[in-house]
Amino acid sequence: MGSQAESALRLFVAETNAGGGIEIKGQRHRIELQCVDDRGEQRRAASIYQELCATHKADLLFGPYGSGLVRLTAPIAENAGLLYVNHGGADERIYQRGYRLLVGVLTPASRYMTELIQLVSSLKFWRKRVAIVAADSPFATAVAQGAERACAQRSIRRRGTRIRVKFRGRFDQQFDGGHFYRVLRRNRINVLLSVGSYQHDVDVMRFASAEPLSIPVLGCVAAGINQFSADLGSKAEGIIGPAQWDPSLQVRPLLGPTPTEFVARFRALCGCEPDYPAAQAYAAGLLTITAVRAANSLESARVREAFSRLRTSTLFGDFAIEPVSGEQVAHRMLVVQWHQGRKVIIRPEPTLDLVELEFPPGWRLLLGSLRNVLMRRRAADPATTKRRYETDR
Repeated sequence: MGSQAESALRLFVAETNAGGGIEIKGQRHRIELQCVDDRGEQRRAASIYQELCATHKADLLFGPYGSGLVRLTAPIAENAGLLYVNHGGADERIYQRGYRLLVGVLTPASRYMTELIQLVSSLKFWRKRVAIVAADSPFATAVAQGAERACAQRSIRRRGTRIRVKFRGRFDQQFDGGHFYRVLRRNRINVLLSVGSYQHDVDVMRFASAEPLSIPVLGCVAAGINQFSADLGSKAEGIIGPAQWDPSLQVRPLLGPTPTEFVARFRALCGCEPDYPAAQAYAAGLLTITAVRAANSLESARVREAFSRLRTSTLFGDFAIEPVSGEQVAHRMLVVQWHQGRKVIIRPEPTLDLVELEFPPGWRLLLGSLRNVLMRRRAADPATTKRRYETDR
């Protein structure tokens, strides 16, 4: 994820410098980008940002990938008086600490599941009994709590959507899968959502698809990542998830290239397909340069003020921040689903093949999920299934 963000930032800087750089107060400036690998280590990340602020005298800072590292490094930038553009951390508690120079690009974690819950509530069966399996992390907690709030909305509850099972903790080899299996069956769960790290989500989805649970709707945050289908194979079929961005997104941005153009440029530079961290980082570059131009200055306070007035769109989607906290308020999450090894957007704007145009998003979700149930049933060995039931009793 960090490598994707770095490649996207390098692409943005190369394109900007090739176009003559940026003009500030009548003078042209080239952009110099310095990227340092934090290896996902908190102590190393803190040291890197302290050095960027004190020794390298950076003008502007882009945050790292991951909410944990963002929470650690944002106050370092704040204390140094430098603008901090957060393109990689979704935990909204970062915006509740009174930072004056913070700008968020991506949708906060508590709104990850909002669109997905609304879509689930529209399905054409009455009782939607939801189970949420969340890892024990601030990010997962924020996403799970946001999903719970969405399910508690009057319009959602009216459609028969209820949370029946909530689990928080590690889901690994030491986890008591047999007990959890019985809990899911006893509560007749028909919607199972997983929230956590990528590996957590993959493990939960493997469990749910391997057991004879026949849960029609499976969803997780990891489903929005390209690697998901490669890791789960046929078990990914029908699984849904929230996504900050998808290459098939059809938008006409006010700033920069379209998603299709960005994909082509990124592929030419890196030789691989861009995932959402790349789109977030590239959009962060576009937005920052736009704010610098509007401020006609590199002074962090003035650029931050220009950011608070900015209402625009990029290949990543709409952009606007809450003026005081810097939290993103305009970007809208997508809901994607895996169909025959292909990730498609089913909300808000479904990307349908001509043969599928008669199905609205809600029905596509149900059809894809039921197809997944049938696949699991056909793959199950009846003798093995019988032994599992006897063990569970």
